[in-house]
Amino acid sequence: MSARLIRLLRRPVVAWGIAGLVLLGLVNWGWTELTRPWGSQAVRFDPAGQTCGTSGALRYCIYRARQGTNGDVLYHLHGRGLEETIWNDDTYLTAMVQAQWQARGAVPPTVVTLSYGPIWLLTPKGQRAESGLLEDLMGRLSEIEARTGAPRRRLLMGESMGGLNVLIAGLSEPAAFQKVAALCPGVYADSPFGSLASMRAAVERTGANPKAAFGIRMLARRYVADEAEWRRISPLALIERAGADSPELYLSNGLYDAYGNYEGTHLLAQRATTRGVRTEWRPLYGGHCATDVASLADFLVR
Repeated sequence: MSARLIRLLRRPVVAWGIAGLVLLGLVNWGWTELTRPWGSQAVRFDPAGQTCGTSGALRYCIYRARQGTNGDVLYHLHGRGLEETIWNDDTYLTAMVQAQWQARGAVPPTVVTLSYGPIWLLTPKGQRAESGLLEDLMGRLSEIEARTGAPRRRLLMGESMGGLNVLIAGLSEPAAFQKVAALCPGVYADSPFGSLASMRAAVERTGANPKAAFGIRMLARRYVADEAEWRRISPLALIERAGADSPELYLSNGLYDAYGNYEGTHLLAQRATTRGVRTEWRPLYGGHCATDVASLADFLVR
């Protein structure tokens, strides 16, 4: 058989092969579009009134429930990638908290959601240029409270990155805050300055996503320079200084947290209880930031 004849026979095969691949790609695209979520489950609630402002690099929004407020100020520190306007988002857990208060007829605190951007850690001033946000925040509370009114009690609530941040603030400045609700906080038994072998063992032990675990390691090293600085913000180290003036804690975490936070948060709850700190521990069957909204809402107005 001549080479020319072979080429002629092959042309339809190649053409049909290309056409088949194109058709397969179209079918896959169509199925992906058809089966992706068509909407979001929205929360039915009456959104709080919102006013926003800035103070230096800090952005904040003040939320007052239309049914009135109880004199407390709740500072909400958001998770990674969110912003200070998240409190009234009807697809987020903050809307569920508001809906719980409204369903019960509870008078809630004034809420102030704080943000230094999509990613930040509330570290005390150290060697890193990015550090020092803890002092910056504490120095700006009086300016914010000139707008909210002097609080009866200061409360903290945060999830994920914000969960770690509220623990740093509450345990570093225990006289300033009366309650801390930390949801799925980034609490780890292992240091980000430990060996890669210890990190690998932690990933295997906790079931963390390796990519997420490595990202957390890099984030911590961006804000703290060494092991000594890490111990200044690690909740497991800070809780060892806890005394009678420590704020009451609400801690929750899903067993299958992709960031591997369950182990550290559970250990924190145990150590806090041993130290005599009033602690409500809510272990959950779920993933990252699974939240028992009913008990959280109750904790924040109790």
